[in-house]
Amino acid sequence: MAFRPDLSDLGPDHATNRQRHLFMGAGQPVVAPDGTPSRLLVRDTWNTDIVDELAPAPGDHVIYKHRFSGFFQTDLEGLLRSQAVRDIIFTGCTTSICVESTLRDAMFRDFRCLLLEDCTAEPIGAAADRTNHEASLLSIETLFGWVATSTALLHELSAAAPADLRHAATG
Repeated sequence: MAFRPDLSDLGPDHATNRQRHLFMGAGQPVVAPDGTPSRLLVRDTWNTDIVDELAPAPGDHVIYKHRFSGFFQTDLEGLLRSQAVRDIIFTGCTTSICVESTLRDAMFRDFRCLLLEDCTAEPIGAAADRTNHEASLLSIETLFGWVATSTALLHELSAAAPADLRHAATG
């Protein structure tokens, strides 16, 4: 999540989104690891930048979101529809909040959803006997889509790929 520098997309004063994110420090000044001044959860600052290992390639689309769901007041649905996308593979964090919110919204919009359980993370309740991550996986595979591992997905994609693409998919 990343908010505008003036925090105008946090919502009105009474909004839970605004209250909770301000409580968590949204907009507060911090010092980036390189020593430069920055702000928490503000667009184009060090803590909202995409890590180098996942940097967008030329032609990739980057969509900022300011709510837990990537569909809320963004261009995501229009972009997906313009490219005739029907299936979405979900990864990310936090499983029970942002990932599940976006996945549910996708299912409500009739996309088919696959969550990669080993490519999502859940810090909330991680030390509990039953984790929020596990609860989200159960809800998703029961009602909202499918759950698999990245290894299983890569295996299926490799097996389904034409022979000349199999080599590229496996290295």
